[in-house]
Amino acid sequence: MVIDPVICIDCALCVPECPADAIFQDTELPEDQASYLEINAELCQEWPNITELKAPPEDADKWNGVADKLALLER
Repeated sequence: MVIDPVICIDCALCVPECPADAIFQDTELPEDQASYLEINAELCQEWPNITELKAPPEDADKWNGVADKLALLER
């Protein structure tokens, strides 16, 4: 999932809703996550908008908390 920084109104309501604690406001982004700002901006232009509630992937819990998954990102 990515968040379009142009459309985002910086309300931060999505931050506590993320069960994996993987969403940060850009002003609160940990230094080691800075490269993801550019990736997010790029992918939000390519990936479709989520317009309805979907169930998480079946293996979501397995991946929650796993570090260094960038190599698995499919573009």
